[in-house]
Amino acid sequence: MTAGRIFISDCEGPISKNDNAFEVAHAFIPRGDHFFSLISRYDDVLADVVKRPGYRAGNTLKLITPFLKAYGMTNAQLVEYASDTIVVLHGAKEMLHHLLSILPSFIVSTSYEQYISALCARMDFPLSNVYCTQLDLDRYDVPLNEAARLRELTDELTSYPMIHIPDRATSIHDFSENDRATLKKLDEVFWETIPRMTCGRMLEEITPIGGEEKAKAVGAIASNVESDLAEVVYVGDSITDVQALQLVKEGGGLAISFNGNRYAVSNAEIAVLSDTALVTAILVDVFTRRGKKGVLDLARSWSHRALEEAPVKSSLITTILENHPSRLPYVQVVDDQNVEALIEESSRFRTSVRGEAIGRLG
Repeated sequence: MTAGRIFISDCEGPISKNDNAFEVAHAFIPRGDHFFSLISRYDDVLADVVKRPGYRAGNTLKLITPFLKAYGMTNAQLVEYASDTIVVLHGAKEMLHHLLSILPSFIVSTSYEQYISALCARMDFPLSNVYCTQLDLDRYDVPLNEAARLRELTDELTSYPMIHIPDRATSIHDFSENDRATLKKLDEVFWETIPRMTCGRMLEEITPIGGEEKAKAVGAIASNVESDLAEVVYVGDSITDVQALQLVKEGGGLAISFNGNRYAVSNAEIAVLSDTALVTAILVDVFTRRGKKGVLDLARSWSHRALEEAPVKSSLITTILENHPSRLPYVQVVDDQNVEALIEESSRFRTSVRGEAIGRLG
């Protein structure tokens, strides 16, 4: 173990290809793919544009829970579905095992605990080293009349076109008239209609680990390990990672976007575009030996030769070079001059790795 230094990663994206909540909605709710994507876009608007007081990025995972109950979803089904559908990134297990062997390693994820438990079992990663969204669907009751009303609302919401977030939008007035009407309807559903229902307590009691909650988890980990933020390397890929990336970067640690969308790339110091998690293993290994400067230096000189000379476990380097003999995964330091190009390229690569529907989620 390297005293003081800490590896913390999001799960879906840097470790697995899934978006479990999206996939659950798709499988159990009629037109659930569109339904989830619409709520996710609404989530992005509230978190990043409207900045609704007290709202956290990632709250999509609690907003959809009354609807999951309305269609009969149970804890057992969540566990079974998660176990059957996990798809991990190439090299993810090797990456986690290697990093666990050299420094304290943690996962901080917005994902439901049922998915994370299944993934940790698959990866042989300690569940005690994970912060994720706690969810007990079975403790909530949804009366038949409420379930019927929620199903009606599902039909109505899935009839709406996808919300378009204009570039550099700063208020609701920057949206089209149709999108403003959709946003108004979603406000009514989630802040007026459902709160009056019995199942409304789900929106009060479920706390997704996203946004500020991820940042709090990062701070708690550093405190528990008796280290500080300058010793943390954090890997994220989406809007739910923004505050954690910012916290680590401002604290002097290293913030990495892995196949990130615009929210992650614009708040990271290094952007990684890769089909293998072994890149994370290499960068973090260098971080343990040479600190943040060593990783930035490697990123600036990223090449076959630089990898061959890197002070990293040889089997990791050999695997990367054998699997990418001509073109390496992309690693780039983010700056004001390249950030827009990196956002575009990373977003495109993200969809190629995780699929169009998941890749376009915030």
